Parts: sequence; C-alpha cells; structure tokens
Amino acid sequence: MSFYKYSLAFGFAMTTIGAFAIEEPLPLEHVLVTLPIHQTATETSLPVTVLTGEELAREASATLGETLERLPGVHNASFGPGVGQPVIRGLSGPRVTTLQNGTRSADASSLSADHVVAVEALLADSIEVLRGPATLLYGGGAIGGVVNVLDNRIPTSLPEETRWGLDYRYSGASGGNTGTFRVDTALGPLAVHADALFRDTENLEVPNGAGTDGMDLLPNTDTSASAGTLGAAFHFDGGFFGIAVNRQKNKYGLPEGSHGHHGHGDDHDDDHDDDHDDDHDDDHDDDHDDDHDDDHDDDHDDDHDDDHDDDHDDDHDDDHDDHEGEEGEEEEVDIRLDMEQTRYDIRLQLDEPMAGIARFSGVVSLTEYEHTEFEGLEVGTVYSSDAIEGRLELVHSPIGDLHGVLGLQISETEFSAVGEEAFILPTDTSRLGLFLVEDWHSGSWKLEGGLRFDRDEVDPQGNMAPAKEFDTFSASFGALYEFTEAWHVSTTLTRSERAPSVEELYSNYGNTGPSTWVTHAATAAIEVGDVNLDTEESLNIDVGLSLHGETQSLRIGAYYNDFDNFINLASTGMEVGETPVRHYEQGSAEFMGLELDAHWEVLETNLGLLNLEVEMDLTRGELADGSDVPRLPPLSGALGLVWEQSSARYFTRLTAADKQDRPGDNEEATDSWVRWDIGGQWQFDFSDSLITLSAAVRNIRDEEIRLSTSVLREYAPEPGRSFNVGVRMEF
Repeated sequence: MSFYKYSLAFGFAMTTIGAFAIEEPLPLEHVLVTLPIHQTATETSLPVTVLTGEELAREASATLGETLERLPGVHNASFGPGVGQPVIRGLSGPRVTTLQNGTRSADASSLSADHVVAVEALLADSIEVLRGPATLLYGGGAIGGVVNVLDNRIPTSLPEETRWGLDYRYSGASGGNTGTFRVDTALGPLAVHADALFRDTENLEVPNGAGTDGMDLLPNTDTSASAGTLGAAFHFDGGFFGIAVNRQKNKYGLPEGSHGHHGHGDDHDDDHDDDHDDDHDDDHDDDHDDDHDDDHDDDHDDDHDDDHDDDHDDDHDDDHDDHEGEEGEEEEVDIRLDMEQTRYDIRLQLDEPMAGIARFSGVVSLTEYEHTEFEGLEVGTVYSSDAIEGRLELVHSPIGDLHGVLGLQISETEFSAVGEEAFILPTDTSRLGLFLVEDWHSGSWKLEGGLRFDRDEVDPQGNMAPAKEFDTFSASFGALYEFTEAWHVSTTLTRSERAPSVEELYSNYGNTGPSTWVTHAATAAIEVGDVNLDTEESLNIDVGLSLHGETQSLRIGAYYNDFDNFINLASTGMEVGETPVRHYEQGSAEFMGLELDAHWEVLETNLGLLNLEVEMDLTRGELADGSDVPRLPPLSGALGLVWEQSSARYFTRLTAADKQDRPGDNEEATDSWVRWDIGGQWQFDFSDSLITLSAAVRNIRDEEIRLSTSVLREYAPEPGRSFNVGVRMEF
C-alpha cells in the first residue's frame, strides 16, 4: 500500500473542505461525561472522539477493540475473535485505561493480550475516547488514553415515558447470533433501567485457507457471552442517588496452536517461535508466514525428540505429563477461557449543594472478577481480582471566567493467579489520587491546566517479595483559539508519570532460573520483572486544527511523546529450550504520529444527501537503541461514501493499511491490505415503534488481513467475507 494514496486522500480532503465557507450554525453536540468541566468536545484542547446514537449502534461489536478500530489513532489488538483490546497511538495494556461510567473496568485485560475487556459496547449509550494523556483526571496509567464506556445503568434523569428496545444481529463469518434487550422507565421519582445481552458464535471463517492447517476457518474460536444489568435512581430536587448491579459471563476459545503451554523452564517449547525468533531459521523451516499449516511440529521434533516429543508443541497433548517422551502425535488440547464478573455501583450527585459548589458527584464501584483458563477439561490457571474504587468530584462555581474541578480517587485491589501459568505474584494494590483541573474562557481563547498527585502501594501477599511505593506527579497545560465559531486551533503540553504495573514488577519473581521460570503463554515467552523499576515519565505535545460545521467536520492532529524510563519488555537473546527470555527494562523512547478525521456533505438533492468520509493515521515509535517499538499499527486510512435519505442509509467504504515492515525485534512483518464493505439501513415507523433493518457485506473481496497490533496475527487472521444482518425495534 503506497503512501501516495493516503497523501492524495489527505490533500483532497483539505482542498475540498477549504473550498467551503462555514457560516451556518454548529450542530448539536454530545455533552461530555469524561471531562466534567467541558460541555462538548469543541470546548477542550484535548483530542476527544465520541461514538453515540446511530453511529454507535452501527459500529458496536463483540469486542471493544473492534468497536473502536475505525477511529483515527485507535486500533484493535485482537487475540482471535473473542478478544479485542484497544490500542491508542501505539500504546496499550496498562497505558490505556478503560472505564465503565467513569471508574475502572477492573478486569485483568491489561495483564495479558488474551484477556477480554469486561465491558459490552452493545449495551452502551455512548463511548468517549480521549487520545493522548488523560492522567490528570484518571491517573498516571492513562498515558496512552482513556476509553469511557457509558450506559444508563444508574439513570441520570427521569424518563418522560417508558422506552423499550430490542436488537438482534447475525454475523455470517462467525455464524454469530447476538441479541440485546433494554427498558427505561419511571415509577414516580424512581428511574429504573434494565438490560440484557446474549451472544453465541461458531468457529470463525477466514479467507483463502488462511486458517489452521490451511482450512477456511479457525477451530476452537467459538464464543458465548451473556450480560445483565438492573439499576435504579431516586431523583429529588437538586440531584439523585442510585445503585446498580451488573453480571457478565464470557466464554471463548483460542485458535489452535496459538497458546504456548505453561510449566517450568525445561518444558517450554515455543508455540510462537515463528513470531519471535527470526534469527533461528534453521529451526523454523515451516514458518507460519508461508503456510500456517505445520502446527509447530516439524520445527521441534528433530532436536527435541528425547525431551519434548509429545510435550506441549506436537499437538498440546491432553495429559501434558503422562506422555512426555513418547513418540507420535497426540490430539491437541483446546484452550478455553471463562470470564465472570459481578459489579456493583453506587452514585450520588448533588447540584449546587452549597455556596461555591456547582456540582458534587460521588461514585463507589465494587467488582468481583474471575478468569479461568481450561486446558481441555482441566483447570490451568485461575486469575481473580476483587476491587473497590471510590471517586469524588467537586465542580466549583465559576470564578469570573474560571471553571474547575477538584477530585479524589481511591482504590484497593486484591489480585491473584493460581495454576501452572501463574507467573505473577498475588498482590494487594492501593491507589490514592488527588487532582485539580481548571480552565479559563474569555473571548476566542480557552486555556486549561491542572495538577495531579498519585500514590501507588503494591504489596505482594505473604511477604513473597518487597513491597513498593510510588509517588507520581502529572501536570498539563492546553490552549484553544477560535478563529471563527467553526475553526479552532489547539495545543496541549502534558507531563505525566506512571507507576510500574504488577506484571512489570513481579513477573517470575522468586523463580531463580530457567528450571523454575514460567512461560507467559499469550506471548510464548518467559517474562521476568524487575522490582527496582522506577516510575515512567512522559512529555507529550499535541497540536490540532479542527472544523465544526453544520455540513462539514475536520480534525487534523499531530503529537510527539518523549519518554524517560519507558518500561519495555526487551529480548535478552537467551532461550530456555526454544522459548525466548525477556526482561522488563527501562530506557528512553519516542512516539510520534499524525491523525486525520474528515466528514462532509458533498451533494444535496431532493432525493437525499451524499457524504464523504476520510480517516487516516500514522504512528511511529523508537526505543533508546533505535529499534522499533513492537506491534505498532502501520499507516492506515479509510475512504467512505454515505447516501442518506429520510428513512434509509447506504454506504460503501474502503479501509486500508500499509505493510508493517518495522514490526520491532523478534516480530514478524505484516503485508498491506484493503477491505471493502458495503451496506444499507432502513427505518420504518409502525404504530408507536421504530423498526430499523440493516444489512452489510464486510470484506467483500475476502482479503486476508493480519493486524500488526495482534500478538496472534500469524495464527489468527481477521474474518473473511461476511454477510451481516440486523433488526432493531424501539418502542
């Protein structure tokens, strides 16, 4: 995929938009929740994108990463069809914070690429994405960005009438059936909300024999999920008090051959050697880039017949221990994952409770999370996390042109991992955060800035390792200037600090050498933490030009992020068996990138409106030694045409990505790809209800797509051609 194609689209967008004179009134904008002192996205210098309404209904998918992958600067780190984590500006894991209604989702997705994010986009009212550091409001871990999934589980207003909603979707590539139900009503001053979701999919179909053993599907990728919420809020003059409970279950399989087996050092063959060990071609004649059909057997049998004939790599032997040393192939063990989470939320909001306070908001979230990995019928590893988080915000009344919020955030988390893949120590983590954010509006200028202090205390259970304390400070200053009501230019400078995560500190702690090291199966590597890691520091500058018009919108952004003490999982060049050993190390790093998001109306007739959409983003990242940061997205973009009528909508869209030939050390490059989608949507009024029918063909050309952001790209390509249909009823 040539760069000039994107440059042409970029130039075309700029030329076309520049030809318009924007004097018409601005459209009604979504009121932001994630930024408590900004009414809309146009009133902040931070790069914010919102999915809501019909756009969210169209884009919402089974995973959060897939839902957001159309947004510039946001990509999907898929681990088979059951898992999709968001990557923001090349950063993921502990550097991207996922929120559910303003508090952390409190799952284990940041620990491993094969752990699902415990939120359901299909039940959301809106999703707000803050690209770039959002550390002042949500802590040092949010150096990459924040994703806030908002639903109405605690109703923030009294509905004027009872509203019901039903939604059903079918996805052809996965044979997937998804249904949702929702009701919002009022019983006097009591607002009540209930919702439910079910999802079942079959093994995923992939293009042109790109699946396991040259098949057109990925075995063991079927999924099932369910979720349900019940919430209520009592509304009174000047505020409300509400509670809610949510229960989620998610069961999914990992593609065969994708999940490195666990155990101690001498039992670690390299289920992912082709992804990580480019310098050992003599041991990898059947590299996955060629055929994806060797199930890793031919690479290992010649050298490891005595020790590993049937141990983990030949076909994930059912018994692991009983068959070590036997010859011949054994039936592969399916790896299944079972996630359960129960979450309780309590929220109180008071409007103008006293002189000088415009709003008081307090929320407490209690989460019980468990994630079990099964090897066949046997339990492999159980991850559990019990967390409680409290958040208080005081928005002060305007002082002249000054507006601001003072906040307190407290959380306690008990984490444990038990089983043969348990390479992280059980820990208790306490966090305390204090923040102050202010902005000043006057005429065409808007200035904003703030400070945050965090204290993180990490205490391994049973005194198994040294406890650690980290004090971090973050500060930010931004400016926005309005040339006209529609054209804005903005810049933000943020200095952030992030405390090391549990896995960065304590992975394989106490396992003194190769004979006791435990492999992290999701990456097929032995990962060794460092309890002496210091805080990670980031200096980020973001500049943007934006247009907010009635028929056109545009944002062009550029950013530069300079890290000191960047925590990187670095290759040591050492192997145990054929499993690479990696250590968490610190050094400098640089990230930079460009983003374009443009939408405008190019033709209006009596028959409808024709809209053109252009998106593009580019991310580059280098470590201190000049090597590339692993698993970054390549130059990518999209071009779409949308024809809108009063009760119908038709679209065609091309999404493309350049080859990623800078994949990072011990990573495989990915080829360029182009995906073509078409579809339509039709609405019908029937009595007091609105019925919406939709149909789409995704990946019409059956293109083989492998995402450079995915650890699993060599085993699990993205879906092939898929015919999708849906029906939504609102009463």
